[in-house]
Amino acid sequence: MTKILILNGAQPYGFAPGGLNATLAGRAKDRLEAQGHDVRLTTVADGYDVEAEVESHRWADTVILQFPINWMGVPWTFKKYMDEVYTAGMDGRLCAGDGRTAEAPKASYGMGGALTGTRYMISATFNAPSEAFDDPAQPFFEGMSMDDLLRPVHLNAKFFGMTPQPSFGAFDVMKNPQVDADLVRFDAYLDSLFAEVGHVAA
Repeated sequence: MTKILILNGAQPYGFAPGGLNATLAGRAKDRLEAQGHDVRLTTVADGYDVEAEVESHRWADTVILQFPINWMGVPWTFKKYMDEVYTAGMDGRLCAGDGRTAEAPKASYGMGGALTGTRYMISATFNAPSEAFDDPAQPFFEGMSMDDLLRPVHLNAKFFGMTPQPSFGAFDVMKNPQVDADLVRFDAYLDSLFAEVGHVAA
């Protein structure tokens, strides 16, 4: 058995109520619990307790970050969550300040993370089609990958010492949704990441 924290960072709007992100977060919880894992799910838009969230990060073996891309980043409510929870954890529970010491004030910035045994994975939903990424001929992203776009999220996790797992993307979800196919891919993705732990738990 492994301990998994799922963060649903969707911010509901009238034109995008967050149903797909809620479905993915809930599906991950149900599927992983069925495999024998211990799962906690926080839906950021429903509210949260900062101290409890810090402790859930310390408890977890894996953190799943589930969110839609809003203006090339995380929704503002998820950024607020990060500001509040991660700042509270800088007292040594999530990281020891910014990693620098008085003896070497110019070295090791960002390398004071306390979650060195914790994995994390990003699962993001995009209005952009998958073809917009990883192609230098595309004029907007100019060859960037989804992980290039989400570099700040990866750096936040690295600041706390967490280890990345491959990211998952559901693309073109507004104009050309392929939800059934996305869910099949998502199930396979979860199974591939957690197969060895699920096998032991079974």
